[in-house]
Amino acid sequence: MSPAPHDDPDGPGPSADLHVHTTASDGVLTIPELAAAAREGGVDVVAVTDHDRIHPDLAAPVTVRDGVTVIRGIELRVDAGDQRLDLLGYGVESTERIEAIIERIQTDRKRRGAEIVRAVEDHVDVDLDVELREGLGRPTIARAIAESDAPYDYQGAFDHLIGDDGPCYVERYVPDFATGVEALRESCAVVGLAHPFRYPDPEAALDLARELDAVELYYPYSGSSADREDPALVEDVAEESDLLRTGGSDAHDRTLGVAGPPAAEVDRLADRLPTV
Repeated sequence: MSPAPHDDPDGPGPSADLHVHTTASDGVLTIPELAAAAREGGVDVVAVTDHDRIHPDLAAPVTVRDGVTVIRGIELRVDAGDQRLDLLGYGVESTERIEAIIERIQTDRKRRGAEIVRAVEDHVDVDLDVELREGLGRPTIARAIAESDAPYDYQGAFDHLIGDDGPCYVERYVPDFATGVEALRESCAVVGLAHPFRYPDPEAALDLARELDAVELYYPYSGSSADREDPALVEDVAEESDLLRTGGSDAHDRTLGVAGPPAAEVDRLADRLPTV
């Protein structure tokens, strides 16, 4: 991964990592491991943003664990018509609307996961060790493929089997943009657009971000996404629409602090969040 954009390599690094996944979705970190991972990564604020799920072991929108501030969040994929986007909600509270969306998504995730596993097993003639549970995503299946007798590592599993154009790919339910935003606005203190340069049309995604509270500016892009990256474009949109500038590592492993906002931006976010 490339270094966090805008971080001065000779100056202080990010003070927060506002995009982290755990075992509640497709990451490997558990909540008890979070504080140590944050300290190792040099950050003292972490947002747990599991895919389409509110972490069941976080009891409040903002908590403190072993000296690390933990923001309860969510990453929700939505359908914007011409492309799918990821929205980040911070300081999330449980509401009837968001819980209904989550339940529908998680039921479909298990259905989809089972179909992908069966397709891979039939295609490659292997047995995969995958628990069909809430939060199941393709990274978990890719790790199982890499650990099996299949001739693919983690990235190869996506490239040759379960990527969007792969022979074992299965579509899943995604709420539309308006439905997702409405549910997140009702349940979250702050709603933002994740990693705008990972989408086929970043400018269209950033136009939709103008309707939100925040945009992810600090992110460790790689590959073709890094080629498209234009931090000045994000800065312009954020300035024109008075958006918070968030960011994080999008960690699915135990390495935090790869990217994230500086202290001044974290303070701006904290002003919008419930107090501990």
